[in-house]
Amino acid sequence: MRLGVLGGTFDPPHVGHLLAASDACEALALDRLLFVPAKVPPYKTRTVQASPEQRLQMLELTIGDDPRFEASRLELDRDGLSFTVDTLQTLSETTPDASLFMLIGEDLATQIASWRDAARIAELATVVVLARATSATHSALESTLPMTMLATRRIELSSTEIRDRVHAGRSIHGFVTDAVSAFIRAAGLYR
Repeated sequence: MRLGVLGGTFDPPHVGHLLAASDACEALALDRLLFVPAKVPPYKTRTVQASPEQRLQMLELTIGDDPRFEASRLELDRDGLSFTVDTLQTLSETTPDASLFMLIGEDLATQIASWRDAARIAELATVVVLARATSATHSALESTLPMTMLATRRIELSSTEIRDRVHAGRSIHGFVTDAVSAFIRAAGLYR
């Protein structure tokens, strides 16, 4: 089995996450892709606004009934900070027959070498950089860990922008699924 892992804060998850996941599933012939929201992200503790449970619910709404995707509670049910290496270790133990593919954004690719036990991350999974592939980016990554570049469509969208739009009273239609937009409104998030 080929299992993709896409972690993050997902505060909130948006259509860019969904499109990148779809592209990765097709390009890497993944059997399944796990969206893994971080309970306590080690580098973003002050910026996360929605609770872990709310972020998981929004992921479930984003995924809908797509059988390729699953929102995972793996990091939500673990105490302490959410480190990628711990998540991959758990997945390798619980799904020993799976080949793991850890998907990261281009913005994180230059930082991954400084993550906790980065060498072990590369042993546990193929690190796949979802990139707007450029030769400069690719050469910058060659000096860190072994990584596979996967060209994805260019989408200028971020969770920060969505939170800012909600806070300013602006529409987020098209940025997130309609179900997530309704959830944000009903929960009073990002106001």
